[in-house]
Amino acid sequence: MFSSLAAPLTELLKGKSKKGHIDWTSECQESFAQLKEKLSTNPVLYGPDFKRQFILQTDASDTGIGIVLAQRNDRGVEHLILYLSKKFSDAEKVYCTTEKECTAIVYAVKKLNCYLDGQQKFIIQTDHNPLVWLKTNTGTNPRLVRWSLALQLRG
Repeated sequence: MFSSLAAPLTELLKGKSKKGHIDWTSECQESFAQLKEKLSTNPVLYGPDFKRQFILQTDASDTGIGIVLAQRNDRGVEHLILYLSKKFSDAEKVYCTTEKECTAIVYAVKKLNCYLDGQQKFIIQTDHNPLVWLKTNTGTNPRLVRWSLALQLRG
């Protein structure tokens, strides 16, 4: 995910003035090399077909979230439509894992509303099983309950 790859570089510049000293570490160099490689290879992206169901794949790390929007063709082959990432704010970085994973879903649904609005159903794929309770809204964490309700009202 872009935000994880770029984290050493964004941290390097955080709070620095234009004339401030930059300590370019081996971690920064590795991050730069990986980003350069990723940005110079062409991903194959497809245009959306609004007659087909969307698949929203989300994942969270300690530093940010990654999102993929995809669809399956007639043969069941998954085609990528877009990638999206976001670096966590300092406040979001202290969220527990479940809150971070839920943040990814809520952010994705809001950001990709232009694709998902009007869809009767779409699939959300996450690697975090505790989020299954979002469908039943039986949690005790107020933030997660609010997000669960917001997602249910959307659908």
